Amino acid sequence: MAPTILFEDGEALVIDKPAGLPVDRPKRGGPCLEDHLDDLKLGFQRRPVAVHRLDTDTSGCLLLARNPKALKRFNKAFEDRLVAKTYLAVIDFKPAETSGTIALSLSKISSAEKGWRMIAAKKGKPAVSHWELLETIGEGDRVRSLIRFRPETGRTHQLRVHALQGLGAPLLGDPVYGPVRGQNKGAPRTMLHAETLGVERAGKDAITAHSPFPEDFVRAGLTAPPPPIMPPATEKDDG
Repeated sequence: MAPTILFEDGEALVIDKPAGLPVDRPKRGGPCLEDHLDDLKLGFQRRPVAVHRLDTDTSGCLLLARNPKALKRFNKAFEDRLVAKTYLAVIDFKPAETSGTIALSLSKISSAEKGWRMIAAKKGKPAVSHWELLETIGEGDRVRSLIRFRPETGRTHQLRVHALQGLGAPLLGDPVYGPVRGQNKGAPRTMLHAETLGVERAGKDAITAHSPFPEDFVRAGLTAPPPPIMPPATEKDDG
């Protein structure tokens, strides 16, 4: 069964990617998005192509291009930071503030024992995430918060590292950047959801998509927030 379609026109699809479905075929084999691309042709001759990537555990909005010209334009929109996105995340922690901006440059490291991961590093690639606290439940050691992120950049594992080193706790269920104080216990996956996606297009209506609040977020005790008002994407700073 193909993933649910959130937006469709002649050059784009936005699908609701399920948690646990890799975009690319894993080296060890197994199911991935490619298995569903024939079903997503929807009468077109070409298979659609994923424009960007979501981690296997991450659910929600994924943009697909339906022809090569559209793919080229969408790739440039991502490069120029003209794609507006929001993500929902769960952490077992209550931030000291209710909103803010995290600016931590990121660099990749690797070791034989732990494999590769991203870390905050002054000489890394710039990464900026805006965030707001939507809900906090529980108290003390059982506190849990729902965070909305608006990433300004799109670095690998950006929100996962920014949650850990910017907010002070890993995403609930994150097997790479947790556990801290047992904070990845009781979660079926890394609790990150690509909530909305918007792409402005010259001469055409904007691509807009909103993915419903995930059931495993509900089971974590959290309440679906109202959809955000999508701001225009931030243009790339050439400085």
